[in-house]
Amino acid sequence: MLRQLTCIAGALAVLLGWPGRGARALELPCSSPAGWELQRQLELPRRAADGQRIGGLSAAAFAPASDRLWLLSDLPQGSLSHWSGLTAALAGGPPPRFAGSLALQRQPLDGEGLVRLEGQLWVASEGRRTPTRPAELLRFDARSGRLLQSVDLPADWQPGPDRGLDSNAGPESLALGYQADGRPFLLMAAERPLLQDPSRHVRLLRWQWQPGQDPLRLAPTPLPQGALLLPHGDGWGLTDLLVVQPGGRLLGLLRHFQAPDRWQIRLALYPLPIPGQARPAAPLASWDLLAIGLEPDNWEGLAAGPVLADGRAVLVLVSDDNLNPFQANRLAMLSPRCL
Repeated sequence: MLRQLTCIAGALAVLLGWPGRGARALELPCSSPAGWELQRQLELPRRAADGQRIGGLSAAAFAPASDRLWLLSDLPQGSLSHWSGLTAALAGGPPPRFAGSLALQRQPLDGEGLVRLEGQLWVASEGRRTPTRPAELLRFDARSGRLLQSVDLPADWQPGPDRGLDSNAGPESLALGYQADGRPFLLMAAERPLLQDPSRHVRLLRWQWQPGQDPLRLAPTPLPQGALLLPHGDGWGLTDLLVVQPGGRLLGLLRHFQAPDRWQIRLALYPLPIPGQARPAAPLASWDLLAIGLEPDNWEGLAAGPVLADGRAVLVLVSDDNLNPFQANRLAMLSPRCL
């Protein structure tokens, strides 16, 4: 059954940007044993040529038309760096080049999820259960970094006695999807269960625009979208998501840390949970990424990247160095072994 599900999934596509504008197909592995292949793994610099600090990389977005990679930092000052040359790096060329950064005008900011949509940036900012550090959905102008809108999370996600997001536990990811009629939606996820939820149940929140609403001017409406089931054992969290279109499936990047320095990193394929369903969506397939050579580190960002010469699409992963000299700003590119 698992082999059948993953073979069917091979025809699905992750869509970035607008429908029909630069859409990229992401082919999934034809079977679970085939899995993923590590095409390239490299370290990014810790500082730009002008001495600017680079670190805290928590989310990624790739623009195929310009071959531009955008990396969101979760450092308090809030910034979005952009890099060129990802396609050449995939082919064995030099690492991507730092091409500048955009200051996001919101202080403090703990950006963990990123979506680029029609010249604007949607960012999921992680909270700390305090009035001065709430979890929020933020909208910025992609050219200037000016804050255009701040949207509160629903009541269930707000801090309260034994309720809401735990401190430093999300929202951790933000993904872009499209409905059958072409209207976009955003999918937000916590990193770990809300305090009132069962263990291993990670909630999803769908931010939906109604027919006729302009995503460039109006805030979407938050709607429950069920939950995903984390792996067995304490300490697992969901660090990023990709919406797989069409077909209503998700790719989730899963992370587990055990002190002092033991990491586990997995990639899982989920069905899109059904709103109102009490049972969380269990993975249809799951892959151990350390087993294929991924460095054990704090991998947080996931994006669809360039396409190989043989037509296989690539997943881009980025790691957060936590400003720790024993960690690194890492970039990895994976592709399915077969289609």
